[in-house]
Amino acid sequence: MRKKLAVLGASYLQLPLITKAKLMGIEVHCFAWDNKDAVAKNTADFFYPISILDKEAILEVCKNVAIDGITSIASDICMPVVAYIAEQMGLPNYNSTESALKSTNKALMRDAFKQKQVLSPQSITVNNFDLPSELQIDFPLIVKPTDRSGSRGVTLTNNIHELKEAISVALSESFEKQVVVEEYIEGREISVESISFNGIHYILAVTDKITTGPPYFVELEHHQPSSLSKEQLEKVRIATIQCLDALHIKYGASHAEFKIDKDNNVYVIEVGARMGGDFIGSHLVELTTDYDYMKAVIDIALNLEFCKPLYLKNIPSGVVFLCQENINALAVFEDPTTVNGLIEIKRTAHEIVSVNSSADRSGYYIYSKVEL
Repeated sequence: MRKKLAVLGASYLQLPLITKAKLMGIEVHCFAWDNKDAVAKNTADFFYPISILDKEAILEVCKNVAIDGITSIASDICMPVVAYIAEQMGLPNYNSTESALKSTNKALMRDAFKQKQVLSPQSITVNNFDLPSELQIDFPLIVKPTDRSGSRGVTLTNNIHELKEAISVALSESFEKQVVVEEYIEGREISVESISFNGIHYILAVTDKITTGPPYFVELEHHQPSSLSKEQLEKVRIATIQCLDALHIKYGASHAEFKIDKDNNVYVIEVGARMGGDFIGSHLVELTTDYDYMKAVIDIALNLEFCKPLYLKNIPSGVVFLCQENINALAVFEDPTTVNGLIEIKRTAHEIVSVNSSADRSGYYIYSKVEL
């Protein structure tokens, strides 16, 4: 009998997951609002026009269908619902609801890191404009919603006036109307993609990140493998395992973001119990390592045999996004033959604009420099 997998979300982010599951002969049940962004609804075997946050409605369908597993990739807001469904149905290989909340709420995440003495920026959480009389954290400060991703509502501030304005913006973006105000760590940005099984963490790839910088820090490029030194990579490996343990992540994909300061201190910025977005998890990890990351996520969710990532390659790959801040990328769209190993190129908007969040970008291309 075919295994049945529930997938939360039907956007382009979930399409690679659904496509992979279908290729594996798995019956896919997909949940999402039926709108123009639900591009994966026709790929799934069954589509239910139910909000990914309506956990009771999703649970009822999953019980009636008798699903064997549930998952989602590259979407933080789905993860507490994934945990809830798995918990209620007694499914194997899932992270607890407590873990899911800690890995999707930046305030709870910071608290978890503090309790386990994981190096992270100093921070406070606010739900209005009333700040402590003495902030105890020096400017510049980063303001971000506790429960959003994709750089939405994230701003660097240099004074009280900018801080209050940024809090207003972040509150408007936050679902729960809470904001984290934290110290700004100057340094190099990287991310780490991992897979965990039964509490053992396997690091797959470290990604060098290029962003717009202040004030919005929208991601422009991702490149693997990282050019960090062996010593730096070892510090990142240790920090990643500490973070995953602090958040009680035991199963599935994870995406951890770090900054490395001038003294080589490794600060964790945030961790998601899901694949990295921007095609990092869905495309780059396999292109770089030759490890089938997507299949591993599905195997864990369905309690199939987990393939340990023991023999990883290091093939250079990356993704570059088009926007006004990265206008040099336009040359590739005009002449794709200029990029060695071009895998995919797509223009998503005609107009090229300055970006305040990832949604403002106008296109992307993915490359992989195959080994000779």
